[in-house]
Amino acid sequence: MVNSLQAQLLKAGLVDEKKLKQAQRAKKKAAKTEPAQDTGKAIAQARTEKAERDRQLNQQRQEEAARKEREAQVKQMVENSKLDRSGGETPYQFVSKNKIKKIHVTKEQFDLLSRGRLGITRLSGNFVLIPLEIAEKVRERAPHWPVYVAEAKADAPAEDDPYAAFQVPDDLMW
Repeated sequence: MVNSLQAQLLKAGLVDEKKLKQAQRAKKKAAKTEPAQDTGKAIAQARTEKAERDRQLNQQRQEEAARKEREAQVKQMVENSKLDRSGGETPYQFVSKNKIKKIHVTKEQFDLLSRGRLGITRLSGNFVLIPLEIAEKVRERAPHWPVYVAEAKADAPAEDDPYAAFQVPDDLMW
């Protein structure tokens, strides 16, 4: 069926049958090639999106594997260097996750802990004592691991403090 404008042009003699059919064929041909071009663009875009998603997923997997490897190294370091605190009767208190925790250590370990020479970390649900060097390595390789090291800070007394000459010992127990 011929649309009204085509029919009017045909009646007016401005267009003949041959030209009309040629225009219709060109219109159908353009309609067929246009979706093919859109499909090709969509396929290319889908490929690039899939490649980007795959690259991001691969990067996440590599980061996760590297994190697990660092944690395994940290766990091995802590297991190899943990100090034995059996027989300790002196309680040592510290803050872990905003809660005060208490462990029993020997007097020598208590002195080293209070001066910041030993660290405390959690291993398999228990708190263990580790040397300061290992505590620093744990902090740099696995920053999310809880590591407690007492800060050895020397507070300078105020100039007008009447008790400046009297030092409070670090190992004072209440």
